[in-house]
Amino acid sequence: MCPPKTTLPIDSRFDVEFADSMARYETYNKHHYRPNTYLHKWWGRRCGSTFRLILKGLVEEPAQQSYYAPGGLEGKVILDPMMGGGTTLHEAIRLGASVIGVDVDPIPVLQARATLTDRSLPALKTGFAHFFEGLSESVSACFRTHCPVCDEQVPLWYALYGLRRRCACGDVLVVDSLIIRHEPDGTVLRWCERCGEICTDTSHICHGVGPRLVEKGQDRCEVCGERLQDEPDTPFYRRYEMLAVAGHCAEHGLFHKSPDGRDLDSVRGANERRAELSLRVEEFCVVPGDKSIQLLNRGIDNYLDLFSSRQLIYLSEAARLLPDDDPVLRLNLALLVSTALEFNSMLCGFKGVKKRRAGAVRHTFSHHGYSFPYTALENNPVYPRRASGTLQKLFHSRIVRGLTWAREPLERVVPDAQARFVPITGELDMGTEVRSAESLFPSVRNFFLIQGSSVQLPVPTAGIDAVVTDPPYFDSIQYGDLSAFFRVWLRRFLPDAADWDYAQKSAAVNSERDTMADHYVELMTAIFRECRRVLKPDSGRLIFTFHHWQPRAWAALSIALYDAGFVLLNRYVVHAENPMSVHISKMRALTHDAILILAARERVHETRWKSDISPFDPESYRFTHRCATMLGWILDQPGLSPSEIEKFWNSSLHGDEFSGTLDGPLAD
Repeated sequence: MCPPKTTLPIDSRFDVEFADSMARYETYNKHHYRPNTYLHKWWGRRCGSTFRLILKGLVEEPAQQSYYAPGGLEGKVILDPMMGGGTTLHEAIRLGASVIGVDVDPIPVLQARATLTDRSLPALKTGFAHFFEGLSESVSACFRTHCPVCDEQVPLWYALYGLRRRCACGDVLVVDSLIIRHEPDGTVLRWCERCGEICTDTSHICHGVGPRLVEKGQDRCEVCGERLQDEPDTPFYRRYEMLAVAGHCAEHGLFHKSPDGRDLDSVRGANERRAELSLRVEEFCVVPGDKSIQLLNRGIDNYLDLFSSRQLIYLSEAARLLPDDDPVLRLNLALLVSTALEFNSMLCGFKGVKKRRAGAVRHTFSHHGYSFPYTALENNPVYPRRASGTLQKLFHSRIVRGLTWAREPLERVVPDAQARFVPITGELDMGTEVRSAESLFPSVRNFFLIQGSSVQLPVPTAGIDAVVTDPPYFDSIQYGDLSAFFRVWLRRFLPDAADWDYAQKSAAVNSERDTMADHYVELMTAIFRECRRVLKPDSGRLIFTFHHWQPRAWAALSIALYDAGFVLLNRYVVHAENPMSVHISKMRALTHDAILILAARERVHETRWKSDISPFDPESYRFTHRCATMLGWILDQPGLSPSEIEKFWNSSLHGDEFSGTLDGPLAD
């Protein structure tokens, strides 16, 4: 293949060692390093530092190529056709580029609009304070309890519930652990398994009256021997029974207590009000999907059932109280209430048993899918302290901290023994929204957002400097299916802000249950062809990250790129996932991404990538490196059919006919 006439720094070099160093810090807590991109929940985000380095590889001025140097892409236009969490848009606009972001799902578009728009922090603080005050006045009475020492009425922090199961003996409550909390003085707070009362190991006389408790893993009753049965015909939120209440008394401090009659009356009263809420059940129906099938299989056919009655009262009031006079404020607050859903549903678990994370909420999507706790945590979203998952804490961490950082972005200094951050003077993580691609030329820090498919874009031919993206990793994360949990509420909060009836089939994600890759291949081929059309013919680059264990995923990607007319100029392998992340911990998961640098195929000349036989190696770095190089070799071969490409991948990754690492003239 003839190389393109124009060469860019990233074609031949990328500082993998530096990228790995940055990523190993950032993957541990990504939202601390790029707070302005984390206003709303999204899945599978890549490291902002990695994408900053990628974009720096497009900078032509040597003085601005350093990671810590500001700008360098002024006058350039960068496209992300599958923007998801918006990492590319934020990193590119910081470097002075104008950007186009596209996604079929409305949540990425709304999040990008909110976080890339210049907002007045004082106005946001004032607006939030007014909204929170009205919300607290309206729903705080639902979230009240009493100090067990002085009986003073105080705000409920959270309540803990056990999952009710049945046997011939009656009801049994299943919890994740009988231990509730390790106190600072060494005392262990626990439930009595015979009566359900909260006690310590040294101060409890059990009278055997109350619900029997068992820990998860016990599936048969110790008395009658019968298997413990779930209650699939009972609404999900009513399958749980309250076992503990936590609060904070001004005089006596933090407490955990067994619920008293007033606590139980509060729940009963909320359950009675539930039927009066103006929430139309048909607007919250669960549509079958790879992840939502987990709900349907448990008899949950409506998203409303995932919330306690108190949480539904709060959400109904939040929708009513969102401001109408300021669109920017309403957008930010609506996204705040929406993302808080992840910490305020009956799918939330409890981390209190761990000494280090006492009181923290295990959020709904901690495993990139639905999880069903035995010990469910009902959070109080209007709790006045900045506790885990509350509106107060999320407003300060997602909006205040995010906007403050956007005005003066910080980067960690590596290598450095201390956690030291330096401002990148002159950069801003915000810009000006325009309504057409033509308005981007020439410009600095303008952004154009499109909700829709990238198969056909309203973008001039040969006008884009680079396409930089993080596409769906075949079937790894079911973005659209999972985001329905939030979309049904955002539709209520922002009815005119997006196309809420978009076709999920237009997303380039393969179903986990689909043994064929036709859907993914068809859409990715069309998207890559459109990328080739809009890219500048000589200097334009298609750059994205990818990894997957399965040959069929790499084969699908290869077929799409081959048919779209791209060749691989180079590939780099970087650290991408913290192996301790809860969604991959103790799993056979890849922790590296391949960064693929591609350009349009001009004419057949020679094979740039060569193979040599070596044993198959499943280690994360070497496996990803091998796959990325194999991709380059395939894209170089003339006249391949899709079936031949599939055969190459099956042979290579299954260790049969074609086996070996691959190398080429641009090898790193």
